[in-house]
Amino acid sequence: MTDDINELVLERVLDAPRAALWRCWTEPALLEQWFCPKPWHVTDAVIDLRPGGEFSTVMHGPEGEEFPNTGVFLEISEGRKLVTTDAFRPGWRPSGRPFMVAEISFEDAGEGRTRYVARAMHWTEEARKEHESMGFHEGWGAAADQLEELAKTL
Repeated sequence: MTDDINELVLERVLDAPRAALWRCWTEPALLEQWFCPKPWHVTDAVIDLRPGGEFSTVMHGPEGEEFPNTGVFLEISEGRKLVTTDAFRPGWRPSGRPFMVAEISFEDAGEGRTRYVARAMHWTEEARKEHESMGFHEGWGAAADQLEELAKTL
């Protein structure tokens, strides 16, 4: 654990196996089913699962809002950890306004359950506060609920 004040963390034990949760994070068709809290939804997911590979989505709001999010994978530990950032676009091109690095980890918790930790590490205190005020805890919590429900069906 770190004491970085620019982190926001969601930690839960999900009632789904690690392999199913991994699939939900790494298969575009599955990611699109849970990645945003409803009534928001995601389309156009691109998951190029390698360091430097593209990780992008388009988030759609109930009023027609569209927010494209493009970044890259920094680290992949098969079945255990994903690290992405919006600081770079594919080809290691700087994005212009880096917001965060996301670290998602999966650890067996016994009885088919998984310890799930989603960590958002921000470049600045302002970015962390912005993300928190956007509803990090509620939004990422609702998405984790949706992730768990989908993973239980796989």
